[in-house]
Amino acid sequence: MASYDRSRAGGSPRPPRTGDTWWYAAVAAEAPGSFSTRVRTRTRRACLGAVLVLTVVYAGLVLTATGRRWGDAALTGRRTDTVVTTLLREHPSLSGLTTLSLVLGCLLLPAVGLIRRRYALTGLAAGAVVTALAITALLQRYAPRPRFLDPGGALVPSGFPSAQTTLALGIALGLALVVPQRQRGLVVGAATLWAVAVGAYTLADGRHRPGDVIAGALVVLAVHCGLHSLLARKGRVRPAARRGAALPGLPATLPLLLVAAGGLGAGLWLLGATLAVPDAALAVPDAASYDAAGFRLAHRCGQALAAGVVATTGLLLIALLRHVELERPPVPFRLGGPFVEAAGAPADAELVGPFTEDLDHEIS
Repeated sequence: MASYDRSRAGGSPRPPRTGDTWWYAAVAAEAPGSFSTRVRTRTRRACLGAVLVLTVVYAGLVLTATGRRWGDAALTGRRTDTVVTTLLREHPSLSGLTTLSLVLGCLLLPAVGLIRRRYALTGLAAGAVVTALAITALLQRYAPRPRFLDPGGALVPSGFPSAQTTLALGIALGLALVVPQRQRGLVVGAATLWAVAVGAYTLADGRHRPGDVIAGALVVLAVHCGLHSLLARKGRVRPAARRGAALPGLPATLPLLLVAAGGLGAGLWLLGATLAVPDAALAVPDAASYDAAGFRLAHRCGQALAAGVVATTGLLLIALLRHVELERPPVPFRLGGPFVEAAGAPADAELVGPFTEDLDHEIS
């Protein structure tokens, strides 16, 4: 250890250099019951839980005939929902606005990090977005699933998971790495509401099924929880102020909570009503037993469940990082100059306060 890594006589201990005692942080992070251990445990459990739920969604909505029938009914039901058709007909610019918002979000995330000079965290946030998109592309290409053909005989590409939802929610949760801790709830909550709107538009436009949007949200949650678990493993987290930390984020987290609770509640209730519809009525739109109300019900159920799941993922990450500070502590007070050097202080030591260790500083 360095020679100055000892307690000062009659004074407070001098803080050691990070480069000389880097292993102190690693040992402290591994201590049972430490703050880093608690953060790592809960984020790792959230990551594993997201992977487990993603597996269940994939098995239930992609591999089973009932799940595929429900997804197809939700996709077809957008044409029977007058609210959706009227909105898309009267506002054709929504498609361009959605694409533009995704482009601006991709620029906003690194811009905030670079302006705040959080270069390492900005790189991690961008890496998390790229990793989530890469996992989404791999699942779309290689995940086993039944093959479907369009009326022309061409193979229908898989939309599981939704790339638009993955990108939007990845940007929203990535902002948790680059914004200040006190503004994290407000910024991440508002960005998650935007991700909910992007997912809802992809469903209304017929680009994706509800399971695709839900899977995209779960992929992003798993990646970000795994990243924060790794940061806690490396000792890069520390406790933040607890008093009044939740108040600045209420304007965004409260609507997000209402969307999550209302979406999941209404979606599960509508799902029960949809399952009560005979399978023959939801088979194909041109069947003799075609039921427009059943298709419309399936679409609204998918919209509610997708919005509830996306909002819940944002709330879960905000809750996991509520009292977690990801930035380094402020630099301690240092004093230098010719008077300090003339007093005999080591040239490479970090000085705290106006006095040196020779104790020859009596004031009479």
